[in-house]
Amino acid sequence: MPAWYRYVTQRGLQMTDERDKASNDANDFVVRRLVKETGITEGQAIELVGFLGPHNWSSLVREAHLLKKP
Repeated sequence: MPAWYRYVTQRGLQMTDERDKASNDANDFVVRRLVKETGITEGQAIELVGFLGPHNWSSLVREAHLLKKP
């Protein structure tokens, strides 16, 4: 295997790892904010962010409020 291939492969993995970490940080922030502002559990917030993604705040809040209703 040529040296350049190992470098590119390792560099690609590092960039992917950095993107994954940034994505996880964003998700963690949204989960904490959703729990604080709506009163749902952390597990519920994690599940909602998993379904809807961290970038659709209005939908996350709407669904969180639906979960809180008795």
